[in-house]
Amino acid sequence: MGLGTVRVGTEHVYDDLREVSAALYKKALTDLPPDVRQSVGAAHDREEGSARRRLQVMVKAIETSDETGIIVCQDTGICVFYVEIGTELPVNGARLTRALREGIALASERHSLRSSIVHPLTRENRQDNTGAGVPAVHVGFADGGDGLDVLLIPKGSGSENMSFLTMLSPADGQDGVKKYILDRVIEAGPRPCPPTIVGVGLGGTADQCAALAKKATLRPVGQPHPEPEIAEFERRMLEAINATGIGPQGLGGATTAFAVHVEYAWTHISMNPVALNIQCWRGERARAVVGSDGTVTYGY
Repeated sequence: MGLGTVRVGTEHVYDDLREVSAALYKKALTDLPPDVRQSVGAAHDREEGSARRRLQVMVKAIETSDETGIIVCQDTGICVFYVEIGTELPVNGARLTRALREGIALASERHSLRSSIVHPLTRENRQDNTGAGVPAVHVGFADGGDGLDVLLIPKGSGSENMSFLTMLSPADGQDGVKKYILDRVIEAGPRPCPPTIVGVGLGGTADQCAALAKKATLRPVGQPHPEPEIAEFERRMLEAINATGIGPQGLGGATTAFAVHVEYAWTHISMNPVALNIQCWRGERARAVVGSDGTVTYGY
């Protein structure tokens, strides 16, 4: 599965974290999380006709990956890390970030992964799924913690292209927010490979709102927001989205989205930011938790 121990507190820790990063990339592309598998299976069982046939292809893709170790989809994505560092862990953040980036390049070479990352103007491709600013690494800190939590999502272009941000007026209220979300999902149609996970960011600043929308897609499928009012908003939006009939791969059906997840921040009195970040049906993610003794636990 991957390196089982990291040599914490030594110069070798960054070599080990590079290996952990490489293992996470391969895992994310070949081992879908249990909540995603369950969602695909449940949707397959309740759909009929062409929608069920589309979902059967997804079920088969998962089974084939499990049996052969090949990636579930040809899109190897643009890698995004979410890292939480315990403040008591002796680690250099800059070297950690470099090790994670090197791990993506290592996995790309080791497993002959398609390189999807190019320069935005020249379109130069380094053939290792890295480049300036890629992978993106978001770092947070656990006060008093002595471990390391590394979560990787390889974000496919089909779903990432269907990202949206607007600055609504406060006067638009909740009805305006709901309309914007629904309109954007309808606009996206089949392009993000539904059934999807619809991540919604509310509030904050423009860049913060967009980041919240992506963070929302990380939550296990269908796990409601801990605040009842937000959880009810998620439930009602999911109901509205699935009533559109877009369905699996946009060919019709009752399952356009597996879940709607919302994250929010308080915002300025004269602002009403709303963002969407849509995750395709695969919901790929992989996690490694490094304990204070260096033991690595892999999960989702």
